[in-house]
Amino acid sequence: MSAEPSIETVTNSGNLEKFTYDDQIARMFALATLIWGTVAFLVGIIVASELAAPSVNMGFDLITFGRLRPLHTNAAIFAFAGNAIFTAVYYSTQRLCRARMWSDKLSRLHFWGWQLIILAAALTLPFGITQSKEYAELEWPIDIAIAVVWVGFFGVNFFMTLARRRERHMYVTLWFYIATIVTVALLHVFNNLVIPIGLFKSYSVYAGVQDAFMQWWYGHNAVAFFLTTPFLGLMYYFLPKAANRPIYSYKLSILHFWSLVFIYIWAGPHHLHYTALPQWASTLGMLFSVMLWMPSWGGMINGLLTLRGVWQKVTSDPVLKFFVVGITFYGMSTFEGPVLSIKSVNALSHYTDWTIAHVHAGALGWNGFMTFGMIYWLLPRLFQTQLWSQKLANLHFWLGTVGILLYIFPIYVAGLTQGLMWRAITETGQLAYPNFVETVRVLIPLYWIRVGGGLVYLSGSLLLGYNFFQTWKTRPAVYEEEVHTAPPLERHYVDDPAPKSDLTGVLEIAKSIDVFEKLNWHRRWERLPRLMTIWVIISVVVASLFEIIPTFLIRSNVPTIATVTPYTPLELAGRDIYVAEGCYNCHSQMIRPILSETKRYGEYSKPGEFIYDHPFQWGSRRIGPDLAREGGQRSNLWHLVHFRDPAKMTDGSIMPPYPWLETRELNFKTIPDRVWAASYLGAPYTRALDDSIAMAKEQAKAIADDIEKQKGPKGLEDKQVIALIAYMQRLGTDIYKTPAAPKKSESTEPPPAANKTAQK
Repeated sequence: MSAEPSIETVTNSGNLEKFTYDDQIARMFALATLIWGTVAFLVGIIVASELAAPSVNMGFDLITFGRLRPLHTNAAIFAFAGNAIFTAVYYSTQRLCRARMWSDKLSRLHFWGWQLIILAAALTLPFGITQSKEYAELEWPIDIAIAVVWVGFFGVNFFMTLARRRERHMYVTLWFYIATIVTVALLHVFNNLVIPIGLFKSYSVYAGVQDAFMQWWYGHNAVAFFLTTPFLGLMYYFLPKAANRPIYSYKLSILHFWSLVFIYIWAGPHHLHYTALPQWASTLGMLFSVMLWMPSWGGMINGLLTLRGVWQKVTSDPVLKFFVVGITFYGMSTFEGPVLSIKSVNALSHYTDWTIAHVHAGALGWNGFMTFGMIYWLLPRLFQTQLWSQKLANLHFWLGTVGILLYIFPIYVAGLTQGLMWRAITETGQLAYPNFVETVRVLIPLYWIRVGGGLVYLSGSLLLGYNFFQTWKTRPAVYEEEVHTAPPLERHYVDDPAPKSDLTGVLEIAKSIDVFEKLNWHRRWERLPRLMTIWVIISVVVASLFEIIPTFLIRSNVPTIATVTPYTPLELAGRDIYVAEGCYNCHSQMIRPILSETKRYGEYSKPGEFIYDHPFQWGSRRIGPDLAREGGQRSNLWHLVHFRDPAKMTDGSIMPPYPWLETRELNFKTIPDRVWAASYLGAPYTRALDDSIAMAKEQAKAIADDIEKQKGPKGLEDKQVIALIAYMQRLGTDIYKTPAAPKKSESTEPPPAANKTAQK
């Protein structure tokens, strides 16, 4: 690799400035994309194997499904896709701005900071250090590091490069990068507001319904502004380059961009259909999700029609092949997404593997193939040589395509099978498959096919790695750094005259609309990055506040229940063990008001049941049964044996054993901090604030004695499993309690004598 140039050359030659591009940073991010992509795919195959055969973890707690699944998703999203985004941004931004990145130092800080964050995730998640919020599992010190790297290094460097650009108008790719940077920053900060009680533990400031709302406001828009908008920016730059054709429609780009930015942010609540989220929010999310179909397909059509006249090149050029299939998967995913957001469809698909198939079609097809196409296009340019093997690239394309199809089709079948079996009712009105494990056993063969598909997809990416390495080996000894020249932007700029309407014989308002539709106003915005950024922020914030403010401020959205009380100190500790083991990855705690669910699990879940849940634990899939009413259903001994050997208590269970819970000491010293945090967040504790350890030990002793009484093992009162059993036995029991009778002094009815006195 070449030595890093000092700074951008500013020597003037007449009115021209000389400058070079920093391709070193693009090479670094491209290599990181390749490495982390391989890791993400490999971990994905391991967790997929553990679904079919839990024994794959060989009894190691660090690699159980619950702990590895967040590692896989974070690696795929933030390590693989994230580094791909940065490769695209650093390569294309410099050329679109005709300027070197503002600061090479910030570029390097961004690169190494991001890799360290990924490493921190890889080291903490297997140890159960997690916030348990999907795609936002990392604990608060890492979250702060993400904010610093994203905003302080990446954002500042990007926007300062825009400010110093030599190209007057910003190309559509840069619009999407702007939307990505500002929106991801907003999502990340507001979803990760927590109360820390230590370096590795914190509690969300939001509870229950509000926490679920914030999480899926973040979660869905992480898909939108991390996995969609930057890849659309990538598409708008690299596809025309590869096809050697201009983008099909400038106007469609504008409509696509602004409608996507404004509509996407509303759609998150469709992840919470039929839950305790207020119906109005859920319905609003569905409406905007359906509307989202139009701008999404606008982007797909704009991409595919860019290939008009050069479709013959697609048959021979692997770059275009990857791009065409990638854009097609984008179209399929953005069609399927609105369909899944429709409540009646969602009632069947939610919590099933259908959602998993949908996500992977987008991730492997859209994000994966766009990344592979970009890297194959970049390799000869970044390494200033020829691609080592076009044949291997073509083989990678076919392996990837076959791998995706082998992966997603069995999972679609699995999802439909699950949904239909869960809701199947016999002629006598009973559940056709009352034993949940029946609905799991039938999926095992499909899970194995899925593993095969993953292996095929991984083998394709390994071919890319080999091609990458061989191409790198043929690079020149010293990279040639082309010196470019361009005049600096003049401070003063006069816009072109506003167009006039071509209409005649119509009202003035019609002429105004006609002029507006010519989009000359947007031509002005494109040369004003500050104005563009402000309008993006306004679009995102206004749309968000329309949902957030009522959800948080209107009390009727979360009616309280008198019998719902805070968790005991021991239950708090048990809940944290539940979170650390990743139980939320397989079990939900949300019974929807659907006949089959209330027949299987009991009374449907109410918003007021979750007011002390920091964070919420509703889950997003069911590989195991729902646990919302688990409390009191089984004995303490049953739970103990179940954690030790699930298959012994449930024949055919695919839940991994957790024998270490029975031997590991429970750290009672941390319980006061947990109680303090819960109290700070609103739990009305009295004695627990001063005597939490003693209370926890009392409850632990009672559970341990009960297990011993049932001829179970002795001496478990200081083990982690006791705390987890305490939490399990508490789940969903508050709603069945009898409200305490009001004390006489608190009665709203005055005594008769007092009434008489008042009447006088």
